[in-house]
Amino acid sequence: MRKRNESVTVEHERAAAAAAAAPGPLDKGCSLRRSLRLPASAAAEGMKRPLGRRYGLWFRLRKLILWLLGMYIAIPFLVKLCPAIQAKLVFLNFVRVPYFIDLKRPQDQGLNHTCNYYLQPEEDVTIGVWHTVPAALWKNARGKDQLWFEEALGSSHPVILYLHGNAGTRGGDHRVELYKVLSSLGYHVVTFDYRGWGDSVGSPSERGMTYDALHVFDWIKARSGDNPVYIWGHSLGTGVATNLVRRLCERETPPDALILESPFTNIREEARSHPFSIYRYFPGFDWFFLDPITTSGIKFANDENVKYISCSLLILHAEDDPVVPFHLGKKLYNIAATSRSFRDYKVQFVPFHTDLGYRHKYIYRSPELPRILR
Repeated sequence: MRKRNESVTVEHERAAAAAAAAPGPLDKGCSLRRSLRLPASAAAEGMKRPLGRRYGLWFRLRKLILWLLGMYIAIPFLVKLCPAIQAKLVFLNFVRVPYFIDLKRPQDQGLNHTCNYYLQPEEDVTIGVWHTVPAALWKNARGKDQLWFEEALGSSHPVILYLHGNAGTRGGDHRVELYKVLSSLGYHVVTFDYRGWGDSVGSPSERGMTYDALHVFDWIKARSGDNPVYIWGHSLGTGVATNLVRRLCERETPPDALILESPFTNIREEARSHPFSIYRYFPGFDWFFLDPITTSGIKFANDENVKYISCSLLILHAEDDPVVPFHLGKKLYNIAATSRSFRDYKVQFVPFHTDLGYRHKYIYRSPELPRILR
C-alpha cells in the first residue's frame, strides 16, 4: 500500500514537472510574440529610413533652388561683362528654323517659281537671295536660269523687297506662306538672309544688315526699270527697313512705299516690353541689359527714322501679338502721323483684332490683305 502511494506520488511529481516545463497556451503565445519582437536598434533604424529619405529629398530640392537663384543673379553680371551675349539674343541668327532644309532649293518649300541667287555686298560677305516671280509667270518660270529671273524683274509687275525678322532663315514657314500670297497678288518678291543668317556669310550687326538691304535694293532697281518697288519689314526687319528707307530718302531715291508688319519703336523699348523678359523688374535692368545692347551698336530706332522718311507708310499689327506688343506699333504710328516728313504722304495703321488669332506672324492669313495692299 505504501509502495503504491509512493509510485502515485512520483507520477504526480513527474506530471507537474512536465507541465511546468511545457508552456501553456498563454505562455506559448507570449513566447511567440517575444521571439517576433524586433531588437530596439532595428526598430530605430526603420523609423530613421523614411525620415532620411524625406531629409535627402528636401536637401536636394533646396540645393536646386539655391543653384537656380545663383544663376538668376549671375546672368545679369555675365551679360554686362559680355555685351556680345545680348547681341546674340537680339539677332538669334544661330536659331535656324526649320532645320535640315536646303536653301539652294526653294522648290522644296513649294516655291516652284523661285530662283536662288548669291550676292556679294562687301568683300568676305555673301548673302543668299530668293526671287519669287508673280504667279502669272509661274509656267514661264519653270526650268529657267538666273538670267531669266533677273530679266523678269523688268516685267510690268511691282516688286516687294521683304526683310525678315530675327531667328530662322528666308525659308521659314510663315515667310514662305507670305511669299505665296504676295506672288498670287501679282508681286515679285525678293528676300534674303542677312550676313550671319542661314547660308549667308559674315558676322551680324545692325550696320551690316542695313548695308545688305541697301545692296539688294540697288540690285533690284538696276533691273526693275520704272516698276514700283516697295519695302516690307517684319518684326526686327522693321528696324532694318526704316534704316534703309531713311538712307534712301536722304539720297533722294525713296521707295514707292514702306510696309511695317509688327513694328516696335526702338530696340530698347522692345526689349523692355518683351513678354519673355524675366528680368524686366530686376534692379538695374537698364544698366544690366539695355545698355549692353546700345554698347553693341544696336538701336533699330524706328521712332527716330520715321521723322526722316518721305514715302507712303502702311503699318500692320495684330492686337494679340505676344512678341512685339501692340501698343508699340500704335505708338510708332502716332509718331509718324504727326511727323512733317509725311506731310505729303499717306500714313495708315491697320489693326487686326485679337479674335482673328494672327499673333506675331500670321497676318498673311487675312482675307483683307489684298484690299489693304491695293
